[in-house]
Amino acid sequence: MNKKYNIAVVGATGAVGQMMVRILIERKFPINNLYLLASKKSDGKIIKIEGDDYKIKSLDGFDFKKVDIAMFSAGGDISEKYASIATQSSAIVIDNTSFFRYVDNIPLIVPEVNGEKISEYKETGIIANPNCSTIQMLVAIKPIHDICRIKRINVCTYQAVSGSGNIAIEELHNQVNAYVKKEKLVNNVYPKQIAFNVIPQIDKFMDNGYTKEEMKMVWETKKILDNNIEVNPTTVRVPVFFGHSEAVHLELEKKITAKEVKNILGSERSGVVLVDEHKDGGYPCAANECEDSNEVFVGRVREDISTKYGINMWVVSNNIRKGAAYNSVQIAELLIRDYL
Repeated sequence: MNKKYNIAVVGATGAVGQMMVRILIERKFPINNLYLLASKKSDGKIIKIEGDDYKIKSLDGFDFKKVDIAMFSAGGDISEKYASIATQSSAIVIDNTSFFRYVDNIPLIVPEVNGEKISEYKETGIIANPNCSTIQMLVAIKPIHDICRIKRINVCTYQAVSGSGNIAIEELHNQVNAYVKKEKLVNNVYPKQIAFNVIPQIDKFMDNGYTKEEMKMVWETKKILDNNIEVNPTTVRVPVFFGHSEAVHLELEKKITAKEVKNILGSERSGVVLVDEHKDGGYPCAANECEDSNEVFVGRVREDISTKYGINMWVVSNNIRKGAAYNSVQIAELLIRDYL
C-alpha cells in the first residue's frame, strides 16, 4: 500500500496558498490529511477550490505533530514565528517566503536546477522556495549553463500584480473599472497607478540603488546556480494579472549559436517549453501560454549582435504556479520520493 502524508498549508486563504492546494490535488499528491491554516480571523471560514469546500483552521495553537510536511506561504513574519514550531514537532517545512532563503545551511531549491541539494534540509528541517522571477529564469538558463558556462546575466522582468497578492489583483481590477467609468483611480498597494502603467520598482530600494526584488535575483542565482555568475537585473511591475515575463541576455564563456541553444532547450530534458518561430505571435506570452500552466516557456532566442559570446531570450511563466506553488509541490514530491 502506498504511503500517504499529512500536509499543512499555512496561508491557505492567499493566492499562493490556494494554488498550492489546487496543485496538490492536480498532481494527485498522496495526502492522508490536509490542514488549511490561516489567521484567527479566518478560523472556520470555508473556501472553495476546484469545486470542493475546505474549512480553514487557525494557525494559532495548531499541533504540527499531526503533520509530515508544512508548506508556508503567509509572509516572512509568520514563517519566522511558526516554522521552528513546526520543525520542533518533526514536520518538514517548505517555505515560500524570503525569510530563510539566504541562510547558509538552508537549501534554496529549484528542482530542475539543484534538486539534489534537497538532502541538506536534514540540518534544520527547512527548505526554502526561491523568488518567482528567479525560478523561471534559472529553469530556462540551466541547460545552457551546463553546456556553455554563463559569465553574466542582464535581465529585465515584467512582473504581474499577483506577485503582490490578492489585494494587488483587486487594485488593478478596480483601477481598470474606474478608468473605463472615468472615475478617480485609487492606488494603495503600489506607489503609482498600475492600470495602463509600468512601474520600475518592486519592493523597497536598497543602499546601492537597486530594489530588494532585483537583489533577490542576484543573491539567489549565485546560491542556486553558480556563485561566479554576475547578475544585473531591473524588475518592473506591469498591469498583467498572472504571469511574469523576462528579457534575458546572457554573456557566455564561448561562442554558441542560437540554433544550438534552441536544440538544447527543445529537448525533452530541458525542463522548458520552446515556442520560437519567426512570425507574428510565434513566441510565448503571459496571458496565453502560461495562463493556467506550470511550465516555463522560452522564445525569441537569438544571438546578441552587440557582443561576441551573447545569447538573448524571452522567458515567460505563471508566477503563482511555477513561481511559487508548483515549485513547492515539486519539492514535496522529491521529499517523499527520496527521503520520507
